[in-house]
Amino acid sequence: MSAAKKAAVVGGGVIGGGWAARFLLNGWDVAVFDPDPDAEHKVKEVLANARRALPLLYDKALPSEGRLGFHSELASAVGGAVWIQESVPERLDLKHKVYSDITGYAGPDALICSSTSGLKPSELAAQGARVIVAHPFNPVYLLPLVELVGEAGDCAHAAETLRAVGMYPLTVQKEIAAHIADRLLEAVWRESLWLVKDGIATTEEIDEAIRMGFGLRWAQMGLFETYRIAGGEAGMKHFMAQFGPALQWPWTKLMDVPELSDELIDLIVSQSDAQSGHLSIRELERLRDDNLVGIMRALKASGSGAGGTINAHEASLPDR
Repeated sequence: MSAAKKAAVVGGGVIGGGWAARFLLNGWDVAVFDPDPDAEHKVKEVLANARRALPLLYDKALPSEGRLGFHSELASAVGGAVWIQESVPERLDLKHKVYSDITGYAGPDALICSSTSGLKPSELAAQGARVIVAHPFNPVYLLPLVELVGEAGDCAHAAETLRAVGMYPLTVQKEIAAHIADRLLEAVWRESLWLVKDGIATTEEIDEAIRMGFGLRWAQMGLFETYRIAGGEAGMKHFMAQFGPALQWPWTKLMDVPELSDELIDLIVSQSDAQSGHLSIRELERLRDDNLVGIMRALKASGSGAGGTINAHEASLPDR
């Protein structure tokens, strides 16, 4: 593999497979290490989805694929890699062990990144490893956002690489557990659990409320810009004055979490099965990807949201 453009992925699950696809389809050689005997199959399933969907975002051809290799030894996977992406389970003891091993095999200039959704870089580096958070979103091969947290120079270096493979690096100003996006998702998730537990809405009704309403607004404008418009000509100042007092109303349970009893879990599972159990996970993934491509291409036409990132990446691609 070419040392100049080699990425190593440590952990070949859904997220690790998505990272492998993102780099591979942008011309990088990718080495995957995962002791799971099913890892190669899992990564290739993700890669098949990526090959089908990612090129549809662009009006130019992506670079020729790099070479993909699966390694039984960590040393051969990370050796010569300039980007090393750790995507193992969210156990701090396991991550520390992995970083210790990676550090022993990686080159001195290799950037070591973690896909952790909740841990802080100070926790990851507590035993001396030089590691930053590079937290992506599923599917990694389509969604551009990567939250970067850690040493400023390493984050700047990582951001340059991520932009080159069509992603949107967002550097978090201060470290905090769960970073930015997952903290927002957690708030919606908690409220949704209460709505199901209290019999107010089913899983399908909650999903409809999101996808038929504010989810469409968020895809193009996010939260604050959406509310700026809601304030009319007076903008955000009027919105805050009009709706700010509502924050004092006792209508939220954000600070409480319902007990995930067997009864509640069974209720959520049964409702979820009724909602989309007629489709396999592969079918749902393809449906998700097709819809994401359509939405993102619409955003590409206006340059809004993720569309701006796609346009910038496309402009950097050579004509082939």
